[in-house]
This record gives sequence, structure tokens and C-alpha cells, in this order.
Amino acid sequence: MIDRFAELLVYNLMGLDQATRLGSSVHFFFYDTIKIIFLLSVMIFAISIIRSYFPPEKTKKLLSNRKKFMGNILASLLGVVTPFCSCSSVPIFIGFVESGIPLGITFSFLITSPIVNQVALVMLFSLFGWQIASIYLISGILVGIIGGLVIGKLGMEDEVEEYVYNIQAGETEIEELSWNKRLSYAKAQVKEIVSGVWKYVVIGIGIGAFIHGYAPADLLSQYAGPNNPLAVIAAVGLGIPLYANVVGTIPIAQALIGKGVAIGTALSFMMATTALSVPAMIILRKVIKPKLLTVFVTVVGVSIIGVGYMFNFLVNII
Repeated sequence: MIDRFAELLVYNLMGLDQATRLGSSVHFFFYDTIKIIFLLSVMIFAISIIRSYFPPEKTKKLLSNRKKFMGNILASLLGVVTPFCSCSSVPIFIGFVESGIPLGITFSFLITSPIVNQVALVMLFSLFGWQIASIYLISGILVGIIGGLVIGKLGMEDEVEEYVYNIQAGETEIEELSWNKRLSYAKAQVKEIVSGVWKYVVIGIGIGAFIHGYAPADLLSQYAGPNNPLAVIAAVGLGIPLYANVVGTIPIAQALIGKGVAIGTALSFMMATTALSVPAMIILRKVIKPKLLTVFVTVVGVSIIGVGYMFNFLVNII
């Protein structure tokens, strides 16, 4: 139905020829914009209902007094259902450290949460199928577990800014929400998140539409296809300076993959923009010292590169 509406809009009302690059690009833009905004609204509502059962205080209590490894696994899993953006990383980090949660377990949560976005996961499923979505989910969790274990093993608690340990936040009572309150929360989340990310979606789709219609497939396939061993590293390097919501990068990844770019390369680019963007690192620097920040970027960057190569390998045998 959405595809038919986009065809009527672009080819009938606007009079563009579907055989031309312009017509193909404009159709891609309108079709993906309508589809993704619709999917966002529906999935944010459903996910917000689930998220209402995992407020930050409950997450902290679940992670408190957990031993290493099992704590890292639990933290990474909780990062999937309680996502946050870079702007909320500082208060969450402070809350976890203040609660006595080990540094490595805290970082397992901080790494997985921005990488594995449930909305992005659902969109990946709708665009690429359950195999790719499942590998994305598992690899994001593994990056969080491995990254947290490595950081925890290095014993870098002294690389956290001193003021973080001096904060006494105290206990906050966990409110039990009624079903009506959960529905109201979900509606408010749809309004807040869609109003906040729609511009990233439109920009991402616009870039994707241009790539879809005009980017030379042969050139992209040659330099960013599965046969180029350096493509994944280059994609991560390009993704770090950017700041983009993961939802906005999915249309770009879709267009790139359609032009022959390897899936692992495109998804590594996505993960780097959300987990290692420069604005996120500037914010995180407020609570950790340069040495720990460098270790964090290195561990996560190497892990994402490894995930990219793993994707490219697995896609060839699926």
C-alpha cells in the first residue's frame, strides 16, 4: 500500500519517469520516508511498553552485586532493552558508578545500549530479513560483553574523574506503573522520539535516495565490496567523525548495500556513528579521563571492525 501510494505521488502526480535516475531517487525517498516514519511510530510505541518495565533504577538494582562475566552478559542484555543516546551517557554512568557497579560491567551496558537500538533492529529485520537482524543483535551484544570484560580486566577505576565517586545520589523509589500510565508513557515516547529523530531519518533517506539513483554501482562494489579487505576499516574511520541517529543511517546502509557494498561494511559504518561519534566521546570525557577514553575507543573500534569482517564472511555462507 505504501509503495502504491509512493508510485501515485511520484509517477502520476509529479509526472516523473520511473526509468530515470531522478524518478527512481524520488520514489526511494518518499517510499522509505513514509514506511520508516510509520514503522518508527508503531515500534516505538510497542518498545516503550516493554521499556516501562526497566527504568534506570531497576536496571541499576539488577546489575548491583553482579560478578564479572555474568554481570557483563546481563549488562549487555539490559543495554538492548534500555537504550539511551549520547546525551544521557553521563548521568547513567554516574548512577552506575555511584551504585557500586564495577567499571567493566558499566561499560558493557554503555557500549551495547547505543549500538543495539530496538527500532533499528526491527527496521533491519524488515529491510534485510531475520538472519541479518539476528547477527546484528548478537554481534552488538558480543561487542558490549567483550569491551566491558577488557576494560574491567585493565583495572582502570582511577581513570574515572574523581568527582564521580564523590556523588551521593541516594536511593530512588521505583514506581509501579498502571497499564494506563504505561500507555500514556508509550504515547509520549512516540511523540518525543519521532519529533527528535525525524530530521535524521529524512537526511539519511535523502542521502540514501541519491546513492540509490546516482552512485555508480561498479565503483562502490569495487572499493567497498566484500573483496576489499580494507573497506570495513575505512567505513569505521568515516563513521567516527559523524553524529547520526542509528535510525537515520539505516536508509544509507540500505542504499549502499543495494549498490554492492558489503553488508558488514555498511553495518560497521552504522555502529561506528552511534557508538564512537565525536560528540558522544566529548560528552563521555566529562566523566572519564583521556587514557580510559582512548582504551574505550580502541576496544570498541576493534570490536566493530571484527563484527564487520564477521558479517561479510557469514553473509557469503548463509
